[in-house]
Amino acid sequence: MTASAAMPSAGDESHSLVVFNREIAIFRGTFLGTTPGERARRAQWAIDEQLTRLTQGVVSINKVPQGRVLMIDGELAFLLVPDDVDVARHETLDKAAAKAKFQLEQMIAETRESRDGSRLWHGVIAATIASAVFFALFALVLRGRNLLSTKLVWLVGKITGSLQIAGVQLLQRDRLAAATRLVVRLLSWAVLTLLTYQWLSYVLSKFPYTRPWGEQLSDYLFQVAERLGTSVLHALPDLFVAVVIFAIGRGVNNMLATLFDRIENGDVVWGWLDRDTVRPTRRIVSIGVWLFALVMAYPYLPGSGSEAFKGVSVLLGLMISLGSSSVVGQGASGMILMFSRTIRVGEYVRIADHEGTVTELGMFTTRIRTGLGEELTLPNSVVLGTVTKNYSRTVKGPGFIVDTTVTIGYDTAWRQVEAMLVEAARRTPGVLNHPAPVVFQTALSDFYPEYRLVCQAVPAQPRPRAEVLSTLHANIQDVFNEYGVQIMSPHYLGDPAQAKFVPKSAWFPAPAKPE
Repeated sequence: MTASAAMPSAGDESHSLVVFNREIAIFRGTFLGTTPGERARRAQWAIDEQLTRLTQGVVSINKVPQGRVLMIDGELAFLLVPDDVDVARHETLDKAAAKAKFQLEQMIAETRESRDGSRLWHGVIAATIASAVFFALFALVLRGRNLLSTKLVWLVGKITGSLQIAGVQLLQRDRLAAATRLVVRLLSWAVLTLLTYQWLSYVLSKFPYTRPWGEQLSDYLFQVAERLGTSVLHALPDLFVAVVIFAIGRGVNNMLATLFDRIENGDVVWGWLDRDTVRPTRRIVSIGVWLFALVMAYPYLPGSGSEAFKGVSVLLGLMISLGSSSVVGQGASGMILMFSRTIRVGEYVRIADHEGTVTELGMFTTRIRTGLGEELTLPNSVVLGTVTKNYSRTVKGPGFIVDTTVTIGYDTAWRQVEAMLVEAARRTPGVLNHPAPVVFQTALSDFYPEYRLVCQAVPAQPRPRAEVLSTLHANIQDVFNEYGVQIMSPHYLGDPAQAKFVPKSAWFPAPAKPE
C-alpha cells in the first residue's frame, strides 16, 4: 500500500513529488512541453505502478543528454533536467539526482517495512516505552518545579531579609518571591516543551508512514540550534568591538570625572566652568560621550541589520519625535537656569506665588522647600518664564533677606514707626545687626503710608525663612503694643473733624530719637 501526492512547493511553477509521505524530488522546469505539475503526476503514477510489482527495489541513475534518469529495478521512474536544479542553493544536477536516489531508497525500504507486521509491533512497543518515560519525566519536572520554587523562595527571603540599611529593607520580599516563581515556571515550561518535541519526534520516527515527519521535526530542531550557534559565533567579533567602544567611552568619562570633581570641590577654576556650571556640564559631556559611543557601536551590535531591529529603531525614533517637544523644552530651560546662574541650590527664592529654599536644580524640574512642611516641584519652563525673586543673592555671606510690609495711619509719626520696626527686627533671633535693618516708605496712599522692613537673616542655627518671618511678625506686634500704636489701615467715609497730621513737637516719640 502506497501513499503519494504531487503538490506545489516553491511556487506556481514548482511541484514536489511526494510518495509515501516522503518528498522525493522537486520539478521546476518544463521538459518537451510538459509542465512541472504534469511531470510530477506522471512520475507519481509510474512509481505507484512499480511499487505494486517491486522485486529487488534497486534504484539506479543513468546519465542521458537531457539530464539524469532515475530507475527502479531497471524501469524508468522519472527524469531530472538541468532546470530542476535549485540554483539559489548552489545545487548541481548530480547532487539533485543523488538526493532523489537516496529518498527513493528510503521510501522503498519504508513501504516494505509497512508490510512487515513484526516491525510494526516493534515500533508500537518502542513508542509505548518512550511515552511512558515521557509522562514520567513530565510528572517529575512538574513536581521538581514546585519543590525548586519553594526552596528558592525560602532562600530569596532569607537573603533579602539581611539586606537592610538603617533598618530599611532594600528589596521587597514579596515581589522577589513572585519573580522567582515566574522564572522557575518559565524554565519548567521550556523543559517540558523540549521533552514533548523530542518525544513526538521519536514516536513519529518509529512508523514508516510518519517517519518523514519525525525526521523533519528533528532536522528543524538541529537547524535552529545550528543557526543560533552560528549566529552567536559570527556575532562574537562584532560584539567584542562594541564592548571595546563602550569601554573607551567609559574610560573617557572617568578621566573627565576627575577634572569635574576637582572643579566642583573648588580646587580648580577653569574659565567659565565653576561650581555652578560643572554639574550640568558633566551631564552634557557624559550624555554626548555615550551617544557617540552608541552611534559608533550600533553597526556592531548583534541584530542591528535585521528588519526587526530597524523597525524598533524607527518606532523609538517616532515616539521620541512625537513626545520630545515638551521634554526638550524642559531640558533647555534647565540648562539655561544652570548656566545663567539664575538660582542656586541653597538660595531662598520666590517663584510666582511660591517661596522656599532651592533643594534641587534638575534638568527638567526645580524643587523648593517652603519651610511649612511642603516641598514644591516646579517645571523648569515655569521657572524660566516667571519673575524670580532671589532673597539670598544680595546678602553678605550666607543667609537670606527677610522683609515685611505694614500700613500705619498718617497720625502716627513715621520716625516712630521706623524705630519700632527696627526694634522688632533686633529682637528677632537670627536677624543680623550688621548690616542693620532698614525701613523704606514704599508708598504714600490715600489713608496711610506703606512701610517695608528689610533685614538680613543668618541664623546661628539655620532655620526656615518662614520661621524667622513668623517670629519677626510676632515681635512687631509686641513692640507696637508696648508703645500704644495700633496696627491698622484707616479708611474714611467722610472728612475727619480734625486734620490728621503729626505736630513737630511729636515727631520723635519713643523709641524714636532726634537726629
